[in-house]
Amino acid sequence: MRPILSLRPYIASTRHRLTALPHRRLAVRSIVNRSIAHRRRLNSSLAADRTTERQGLSDREAAILHAKYAPQSQSEQATSSPLARYHKLVDSGVLRYDEHQERIIGKLQKLHDEVANYHPPPVPHEPPRPSLFSRFLGRSAQVEHGSATTENKPKGLYLYGDVGTGKTMLMDLFYETIPPHIKRKRRVHFHAFMIDVHKRVHATKAKLGYQGGDVIGPVARELANEAYILCFDEFQVTDIADAMILRQLFERLLSYGVICVITSNRHPDELYKNGIQRSSFVPCIELLNTQFDVTDLDSGTDYRRIPRTLSHVYYDPLTPENTAEVEKIFKAITSDPSDPVQHHRKLTTWGRTITVPESSSTVAKFQFDELCGMPLSAADYLEIVKHFKTIFIFDVPKMGMNQKDKARRFITFIDACYESKAKLFITSEAPIAQIFSEDGDNASDAVSDQMRQMMDDLGLPSDMVISSSVFSGDEELFAFARCCSRLVQMGSKEWAETAGAS
Repeated sequence: MRPILSLRPYIASTRHRLTALPHRRLAVRSIVNRSIAHRRRLNSSLAADRTTERQGLSDREAAILHAKYAPQSQSEQATSSPLARYHKLVDSGVLRYDEHQERIIGKLQKLHDEVANYHPPPVPHEPPRPSLFSRFLGRSAQVEHGSATTENKPKGLYLYGDVGTGKTMLMDLFYETIPPHIKRKRRVHFHAFMIDVHKRVHATKAKLGYQGGDVIGPVARELANEAYILCFDEFQVTDIADAMILRQLFERLLSYGVICVITSNRHPDELYKNGIQRSSFVPCIELLNTQFDVTDLDSGTDYRRIPRTLSHVYYDPLTPENTAEVEKIFKAITSDPSDPVQHHRKLTTWGRTITVPESSSTVAKFQFDELCGMPLSAADYLEIVKHFKTIFIFDVPKMGMNQKDKARRFITFIDACYESKAKLFITSEAPIAQIFSEDGDNASDAVSDQMRQMMDDLGLPSDMVISSSVFSGDEELFAFARCCSRLVQMGSKEWAETAGAS
């Protein structure tokens, strides 16, 4: 019995050590984890300091780049800010440094920091419709102008400037770096936005029926509930219906706490210039001037015109050889047996039918007259580029005064292709940048001094000034200049390699 009794202290001691083992493991694991975390922080700090020293960044830029400046105390947000992204693109050689662009990036960075902590007010509910007795007494329906509290709402940004100066690129940097917790956001080309608004207005009118009532209020509430950060590209007003809608719509959206970033070719004071009933649109202009930070991007450089190695996507003149070459490309791209070419495919938009002569699921082929000789609108072209990422256009002519409608449609179509990043293949009568031209010496005589000055301001060469004689008026000249600039970019090797991928 005595040897057995002598083992009891050892058994008790062993049992105690086994019981304490899990706690000791947790303690050791905690110490190891703290050590690893400390080393990671130390390595990150050293790496950040080396990067700062190598790039020569200012203190604030370095702080943003290395997550020391974080309005939301989130390092991920700070390293994904407009300024940090811009400097990264410049350092990698993707962008050329431009002091004017950096000035705009500073404004976008400020807005980025403000929206990170911004909490929009709840959108007011729809006001009750008047009773039958009220209507009998002739009392009209209550028109709500918004009652949300927007005292702390950041000012939006209205960025204007000539074509090709980088407005769209800078706005996209802002949109792409919006903090991930913000889900209610929308980036849209202004053409597409107004088409959407008209559809909503039409649906609201149908819902209200013969009794009528306020149609802009419900549309504004829908838009504000869907997104409180709106980014508009290519803001312009050329239509009286758009002008009347925008005046009320912007008042409502801003009163509901919506923040807008807008790019445009024009200062607000120049919008809808000489338009019908412009006096009714003036309150909207005043709203833009007072509720937005209106700033210009006066770079003087059209980055889409910087010489590039052009990919062979434009073929001129109209010869059997060029036509056969482009036909060969079309057949090669659509050679997949599982996705055969379909003739006379039907697309439907706004209750109308668009016929696509030849197409696969992602590639479409048109004759110029089938695309621009028909009464198609921006909505039709947006529907086309939504379905097809590569588009062939055959037999584009030189367009003089007698083809002005076709020229306008072609410009609208190119805008739609550019926004959707579609890939183009074109056969044309003249080089692509010279298709808007009159024949003979009369073309040169038709160019007024005012038009020539404007084209010079837009950075277009003298041969394009002559080509521009098909257009008249500021809005048309800006649209023409933008189209020429975009066609040059869409013919580049970079565009051909990256467009149409999604």
